[in-house]
Amino acid sequence: MWRLIGATEVECKLCGKKSKLISKVLEVCAGCIKARFDEALPFIERAHEEARLRYGLPPKPPKRSSGLKCTICSNECSMGEGDVGFCGLRMNVNGKLISKTTANEALMYGYHDPHVTNCCAAWFCPAGTGSGYPMYAARPGPEIGYANYAVFFYGCNFDCLFCQNASHKLLLGAPKVTSDEFMRHVLQNRDYTCICFFGGSPEPQLPFALNVSKRVLEEKPSNRIIRICFEWNGCGNRSLVKEAASLALASGGNIKFDLKCFSEELSYALSGVSNRAAYENFEMIAREFYDERPSVPVLTATTLLVPGYVTADEVEKIAKFIADLNPEIPYSLLVFHPDHFMNDMPITPRRQVEECLRTAKQYLKRVHVGNIHLLGLA
Repeated sequence: MWRLIGATEVECKLCGKKSKLISKVLEVCAGCIKARFDEALPFIERAHEEARLRYGLPPKPPKRSSGLKCTICSNECSMGEGDVGFCGLRMNVNGKLISKTTANEALMYGYHDPHVTNCCAAWFCPAGTGSGYPMYAARPGPEIGYANYAVFFYGCNFDCLFCQNASHKLLLGAPKVTSDEFMRHVLQNRDYTCICFFGGSPEPQLPFALNVSKRVLEEKPSNRIIRICFEWNGCGNRSLVKEAASLALASGGNIKFDLKCFSEELSYALSGVSNRAAYENFEMIAREFYDERPSVPVLTATTLLVPGYVTADEVEKIAKFIADLNPEIPYSLLVFHPDHFMNDMPITPRRQVEECLRTAKQYLKRVHVGNIHLLGLA
């Protein structure tokens, strides 16, 4: 089916360029988004309003001057009476900030994911390679016979038009899990060697993730390997992000940042919000934690190669940013497949993947391509 998706050319509403690599929902090309952002903004806002309307979510983070402020993520929603936060998990009800989740209760589901999983870090982490054995890995090679407890959180502080896990927006009826239930499940299943928090993205539910992670590490047998890992957009509250990185470091886990693009304008277009906090938090972890455990990296980044939008110029800026911190930090380029509101786009063209790979390797020593099997469908 994907061979046919993206077969229709779309005309950019600003420059008139026609291409199969212009999103129908955005209606503007990457060049115009970055060079003519003010003119592109109405198209961008219309796309995100349409994408969020079907889920009953606000089109942008509320910023009421006298509202109740949430500081769990970098959006810092300020909610007036009746307002709902961008993630959909918090709201102002009769002048009180009400949350659907707490440090002891989450909207999530978890599943048993046998190693070696499709984790973006599997090409270098203990689960996929046995690195750090015996301190951080259960065996000296790939942890076949063991598993990851994959924790899918509902809610997200981004609104990616290409989201591949859009079910996180279905908050009504989402399953609730208490911290005690979480603990019992993890401790009773002795084949778990990883807990990976993703979603959505973990940022809006970080208080729960941090609470259960600390409890797991405190209550597990001393000889049991359980690594704490996070896959996120990285735009969380700085102190909470630092706490998560500390838990990952202590346990042999990994923090995976999805650095979706470098351009803030492109971030607004593709994800609905600013991405600056992701780079600030990435730099903080790199400077404060990476050298503590360089042989088993605590930090990695991925970039989804959105056709026509996240191209070699974006990858070059991301790779330079990472290299300036430490050129040994692992970096994965992910081949895009069409989904959500960008399901009219094609799979990333092979030429774009190869150009991005060459570019990243100019700056970084450890570069990997994920979802490479999709190139056979392109």
